[in-house]
Amino acid sequence: MRNNTSSEFLYQLFALILALILVHTVYVTLIRPNANLVLEQQLAREAAGESYVAERSFYVVVKDYEQEACFILMLWACAIMGYKARRSLNERKLLTQPLLTVPDGSRVLPEDARQLSRPIQALPAVQQGYLLPRTLLAALQRFGSTRNIQDVSHAVGEVLDTESDRLDSELSMVRYIAWAIPSIGFIGTVRGIGEALSQAHKAVQGDIAGVTASLGVAFNSTFIALVISIALMFLLHQLQLLQERLVLDTHSYCDSNLMRHLKTD
Repeated sequence: MRNNTSSEFLYQLFALILALILVHTVYVTLIRPNANLVLEQQLAREAAGESYVAERSFYVVVKDYEQEACFILMLWACAIMGYKARRSLNERKLLTQPLLTVPDGSRVLPEDARQLSRPIQALPAVQQGYLLPRTLLAALQRFGSTRNIQDVSHAVGEVLDTESDRLDSELSMVRYIAWAIPSIGFIGTVRGIGEALSQAHKAVQGDIAGVTASLGVAFNSTFIALVISIALMFLLHQLQLLQERLVLDTHSYCDSNLMRHLKTD
């Protein structure tokens, strides 16, 4: 479990660095040059006195630093959720494998617990850390030591409850990111409004270009942040649903393949 924790930390660290490099590269080479080009064309048409309707360009909407930070955090959160979803899907594959070979109508006595544990203990080290093998081993060890079916049921419930709490706590970083993204958007709103107010004297004189650009920063940053937050929360809830189903299906597996076969005499 400690190795899994350290490897996951390294994965998250490298995912953050990769997201930072990737998004910043796209901004430097594609988004900001195109946004500057669009803005220069608009200023040129205004200076020429042409009447036109300014179109909302994607490059202009996402060009600011707040939107860049939101995209970085979005990719980082998606990488974290992808890692956890992949692990949950790998764990679900064990639910289709015959880890316990107990024929229908057979009885499992406390003396059989050690023999039934051997195929599970022979699994690769990575798979032994999955939820189903840990739950089955805890149940069989409790049954072999206490010879009490009720204690086995409690052992299964304790493992599954602990796993539910662990999975929920490990999503705290993703929840923080989902909260931080709209906050960054509001920071852009405050910055844009502040810049617009600082140029109010120009607007009074008839030059509203600076005020308009600053207000664009304010509204665009909030717009992008809220859209990203909505998408991220949807993915987060899908991941939580996947993890909750894993816990519930593991409990059903234990009931169907082990608990109903247990006998004390």
